[in-house]
Amino acid sequence: MRSARPVPPADTTALPDTLRLDHQLCFALYATSLAMTRLYQPLLAELGLTYPQYLVLLALWERDDVTVSALGERLGLDSGTLTPLLKRLAAAGHVQRVRDAADERRVRIRLTAPGRALQARARAIPGCLLAATGCSLEEVTGLTRELQDLRQRLLASPPPSFSQPAAAAAAQP
Repeated sequence: MRSARPVPPADTTALPDTLRLDHQLCFALYATSLAMTRLYQPLLAELGLTYPQYLVLLALWERDDVTVSALGERLGLDSGTLTPLLKRLAAAGHVQRVRDAADERRVRIRLTAPGRALQARARAIPGCLLAATGCSLEEVTGLTRELQDLRQRLLASPPPSFSQPAAAAAAQP
């Protein structure tokens, strides 16, 4: 059995700036999302929630008694991802999953009394995260608005392809 030869480090001097990891908007968003989620974990653990479960409850605290499809649309999740989350929240006693009386094919999600009561315990979470950012409320509000605008533009954009003009392909994503 032969040993694998060590691979020499890549020569990055010829790498265009547009292909450097730290120049990628996608990586900045991804890494920031991971860091943010890590900050939530200890706070949510005290509530017995995962981050995705917290997002579901945030949506339900805004608007209760919604269909699974409406909840999925609000959160940007498909039913294959959302259904197991909702089953775990139901098993924990935070929500009820009930068939829609008008259309048995639809499932409605309703908060239970313990699910509603959890809202009071979660009230401190946004302040804890704001403090962790080191930003002012105005800065976080502006950044949130910019990210929401970016998301809307990305959702409205046609899928990219390699057949786009060279100028567009060379632009920094």
